[in-house]
Amino acid sequence: MKTLKNLKTFYAADWPDNSGLQPGEISKPVKLLSWTIEFKVAAQDYRYDFGDGTTSEWTSSTGGSYPAGDVTHTYKGTGDMDIKVDARLTGQYRVNGGPWQDIATTADLQDEPVDTLQVLGTKTRLVSDEG
Repeated sequence: MKTLKNLKTFYAADWPDNSGLQPGEISKPVKLLSWTIEFKVAAQDYRYDFGDGTTSEWTSSTGGSYPAGDVTHTYKGTGDMDIKVDARLTGQYRVNGGPWQDIATTADLQDEPVDTLQVLGTKTRLVSDEG
């Protein structure tokens, strides 16, 4: 992936295919003794690490692409940036198809896989238009 120095770069968090239960999905029922239990995961918030020593604040936004994305960063220097997204997940469970109950904890997914973004510089030059 590549971007340019001094150009607003848009970020979007997504979940890899086949990575297990994803936010909004409901697990397959699990039998435990005489109970059937289901789980549901929800994304609480995200923090974007831009790889240049700066991070976003925690946000509920998954970002998006240009022009509507609301998670952006502008790099002041060039080089390879190791970027990543930390996530905090919450969840619910239900027994025998009953009401959903909150799980009283948050799963903190930090130090997840890193992608490398190459930030390039540009050169400006004046040219003559003699025609």
